[in-house]
Amino acid sequence: MTTPSIPEGFRADARGRLVPESAIKPIDKLRDELVMTLVGNARCVSETLKGFKTAAFSEIAAFIQLSAEEYGVHLGGNKGNVSLLSFDGRYKVLRAQAESIVFDERLQAAKELIDQCLRDWTEGARAELRTLISDAFRVDQAGNIRTGSVLALRRLDITDERWLRAMQAISEAVQVVGSKSYVRVYERNDATGQYEPISLDIAGV
Repeated sequence: MTTPSIPEGFRADARGRLVPESAIKPIDKLRDELVMTLVGNARCVSETLKGFKTAAFSEIAAFIQLSAEEYGVHLGGNKGNVSLLSFDGRYKVLRAQAESIVFDERLQAAKELIDQCLRDWTEGARAELRTLISDAFRVDQAGNIRTGSVLALRRLDITDERWLRAMQAISEAVQVVGSKSYVRVYERNDATGQYEPISLDIAGV
């Protein structure tokens, strides 16, 4: 699809209409100039970040392989979480993967088994547990089950046979639909001893 040519002395507005340069207010021209400058700068920063990410993954993978070869091991792929520390321990580089998880239809069976347990447990001090479970199965603003809350139910020490079957159903319902890899860089705060991220996010700079 080709962009139609704009005659000399005209500009196209947001609706594609041709407007004479002489009819555009100076403040509108200045706004346009500012936006286009910032967009150009943002594209440059974006490309720099892409280049950093590509180089970081490649160099980390090469170093991991180099380290493994000292033990006669060949590592395939570029998966797995790894932390690399500077010699003085001040800086840390983390390569990690965050998996995208959804639940299949077996989650409904787990929910029914849990509901059966809750109906039988109405007697006694179970209010906190009921709140915890109800919260786990609540959906977020996008209508998705919050996977972390559901998976956390498996850590509860409950021996009811129905509960154990529900936890098995939850485990088997987990489907990994994708993953995102990222690199994070940290610097140690000398005052607290905690590692703090060197922000690569424009909101955190």
